[in-house]
Amino acid sequence: MKSRTILTVILALAPIFACVTPRCVRAAEPLDLGTKREIFVDDYLIDKLEGTRLVMGQAKDEGVAILFDQPWEGPYSDYASVMKVADDDYRMYYRGAPRLVERHKMEQYTCVALSKDGINWERPNLGLHEIHGTKENNVILTEHEYTHNFAPFVDKPGTPKSERFKAVAGERFTGLVAFSSEDGIHWKKMFGGKPVFKGKFLDSLNIVFWSEAEKCYVLYGRTWLAGWGGRRWIARATSEDLEHWTAFEDIQILHGGKDVPPEHYYTNGTRPYFRAPHIYISTFGQIIDGGVLTPAQIATLKIDDQRWPKARSNAGLMSSRGGLTFQRTFMEDFIRLPIGAENWVSRCYYPAAGVVQTGPAEMSIYLNTTWGQPTRSYRRFSLRLDGFASLNAPFSGGTMITKPFTFEGKKLAINYSTSARGHIRLQFETPQGEVIEGFELKHCHEFIGNEIERHVTFHGSDNLSKLAGKSVRLRVIMQDADLYSIQFQK
Repeated sequence: MKSRTILTVILALAPIFACVTPRCVRAAEPLDLGTKREIFVDDYLIDKLEGTRLVMGQAKDEGVAILFDQPWEGPYSDYASVMKVADDDYRMYYRGAPRLVERHKMEQYTCVALSKDGINWERPNLGLHEIHGTKENNVILTEHEYTHNFAPFVDKPGTPKSERFKAVAGERFTGLVAFSSEDGIHWKKMFGGKPVFKGKFLDSLNIVFWSEAEKCYVLYGRTWLAGWGGRRWIARATSEDLEHWTAFEDIQILHGGKDVPPEHYYTNGTRPYFRAPHIYISTFGQIIDGGVLTPAQIATLKIDDQRWPKARSNAGLMSSRGGLTFQRTFMEDFIRLPIGAENWVSRCYYPAAGVVQTGPAEMSIYLNTTWGQPTRSYRRFSLRLDGFASLNAPFSGGTMITKPFTFEGKKLAINYSTSARGHIRLQFETPQGEVIEGFELKHCHEFIGNEIERHVTFHGSDNLSKLAGKSVRLRVIMQDADLYSIQFQK
């Protein structure tokens, strides 16, 4: 009787024990790529790297975009937001701040500059506000409570034309107030002017945008870990209507799966990437305590406050796919400070919020310079489209294998570059690594060149419809080459 009871228990437990064997471990669900463009700014798509690696893009300094040399601008101008509204309509909103009134208080105004290409900028003569005895200026807002960090964005499709532009502004004493505008020039407070969000800090450029991927408004704003005297940090909240928000939650920044070292994150600059809006790109600014300039170097600076050389700043790059997690794939500075003592003071080279396309193969970001000095400006830096980072192989060659995924459509476009002696080839495999007949390396067109978009072909055909909806993975063979993005297309 006892043996029969034991046998019954064993038989009952047998399926449980059986399912801990490797053959019974359930495979992870394949990624659903749909027709979304995937850029290689994180390891989301990557399963294995053999001789290949992710490398950060190299931005090119294209010179001064706008010099803050007007009486209402000056050495403390900052916190720019850049957007492309239409093909010939670029906007740069920024704080003009000619002087410090007190230690932590500035004379400041919200200004706008316009451009038809994102390269050449001009100040429209708006005539809205009299500043220093004249209305011939580009000032759009003068209320001191909101001019410090006015941050506009273009709202989601379907928004009434009269409220196409939105913005938030305000700090810890006022809370964030929402604004709307039809033309991005004339603004009015929303919700009766009452704060839509209150936080203890908010003392930086607080970014709001509509996330099509998450179907809500997202706020990334300034907070402090451990309060004043702790670390400047970034927190997130969401809203369905721009008026009612969830509580602020600190984000987590990971590098290699681990929390990043304790540092100050001063600005976050987070926006959906315009070619892959499910990926948020953060071109952030940091501040690092401690000066590096000698007394002799400081003496050469045209600076009116000796606090500024006691710290230094930098521009960094990280990304998020929504939620509280950011991936800082590269701990290195995104753009290094240039030669010249004037750039090695605090609050230099903070990026403006926003990345915009400025050519058929080019996008641009804008970084401020020479804080507290007469040469204060924003410089434009160009990058290849999708070129925040790339999958790179040296001349010795290498391989990247993706995680299993499904896709929609029938074509695969890649953004790539090789040397004259380099190449890229691709192969489709099953999730178990078995080659799929007809889509082998030997039948893939060998890519040699430099193109923003090229369709992958097998046996001379770019039709991949046989694989659509099935779980597959890609093997990419590369030599002296970079792969910036892939996208399945209908």
